[in-house]
Amino acid sequence: MRLTIVLATWSVLLAGAVACAHASELILTHARVYPSPDAQPLDDAIIVVHDGRVASLRQASSKAAMPNPRGAAVIDCTGMTVTAGLWNSHVHILPVELLHADKKTASQLTSALQEMLTRWGFTTVFDVASILDNTNVIRTRIASGEVLGPRILTTGEPFFPVHGVPSYVSKYLEENNIVLPDDPTTAVAVERVRREIRAGADGIKIFAGSIEGHSVLLMPLERAQAIVQEAHRLHRPVFAHPSNLAGLDIALSSGVDVLAHVTSDEEVWRPALIERMKAAHMALIPTLTLFDVEIKKGGAPADIAQKVVDSTGARLRAYNAAGGDILFGTDVGYIYQFDTSEEYDLMQRAGMTFSQILASLTINPARRFGFAEHSGRIAVNMDADLTVFRGDPGTDISAFSRVSYTIRAGKVIFPGTPN
Repeated sequence: MRLTIVLATWSVLLAGAVACAHASELILTHARVYPSPDAQPLDDAIIVVHDGRVASLRQASSKAAMPNPRGAAVIDCTGMTVTAGLWNSHVHILPVELLHADKKTASQLTSALQEMLTRWGFTTVFDVASILDNTNVIRTRIASGEVLGPRILTTGEPFFPVHGVPSYVSKYLEENNIVLPDDPTTAVAVERVRREIRAGADGIKIFAGSIEGHSVLLMPLERAQAIVQEAHRLHRPVFAHPSNLAGLDIALSSGVDVLAHVTSDEEVWRPALIERMKAAHMALIPTLTLFDVEIKKGGAPADIAQKVVDSTGARLRAYNAAGGDILFGTDVGYIYQFDTSEEYDLMQRAGMTFSQILASLTINPARRFGFAEHSGRIAVNMDADLTVFRGDPGTDISAFSRVSYTIRAGKVIFPGTPN
């Protein structure tokens, strides 16, 4: 689905109830609010935002006076639900609409970011492979207020085995004149870790297993260990693309923090492996929709496609049931299925409850990436990063993909359809 947002629509919407992106006060009324995944919802609640922070959260029945500051924007959330702003912990700032960002207009970038991210409620994303210089341009333009978009954390360019850029992206890279680094030695790779972090990388991504045609090229363990050690020395988390169990073993043995996908081979995750992952405090980003999209793109018969969906879901089910740390992520920017509804459905089918899915979208990534003191839940003095849904995802998980408004630091960055 392609979402087209024209400047005329923007001027109308922003002149109305959600107007005043420049107002210091924003009030959300008559909302059902989930302050955090482990808290009871508040009905008919009022959220007051001041200068990008939550100033007040209370039920309308409270005896406290209803604030009515002059110039405040008011959003009537009757029939809607509000949670802390959602995180997508696996995206790629690589679609052509986002490349060469220094030459794109603000409206072009805003529209592209909305189509891929803010339209689906994301106020923070972790980009786990892109062109760092280009992503920095986008981040700078968002920070200036010129472009409306989410907070973007990034790993910049990823790290591969020698000559290990995945074959499935080679055509896209060539068509867009993108050359990813191919570090000839471990020492060169370690130096690049330092260089990327100096340039603004918030994390590091390794391909522990890189798909090359019908085989998987594994990163030598000593190289993975050296990269992870340097990233940790500089206080950055490390993501790994595993591909198969051998790649997962390298990720575990090297001290990787976040598994960017479940594995895609046919081998099951046995209890000993699950316990090893838990002992390593490894977080998992399932990206279940990715496997469904890829297997169908390859023209697999329906029964084979279903088998893949079931096996990837079983890996999530096993790690979640064991109490593993789950982070929501969709791999958008590599895949172009921006609609998040399938991912929520697959996560629920894999045994995750509403509160567990909400945690994967809010408090889990905030805690994992060092933002928990000011992000991931709705409370006084927390960041006013909020997502407003039509309906209640607590009773209908599909409501997570029906976003009315996305609010970042008290500013409406996606004004959707209220009803």
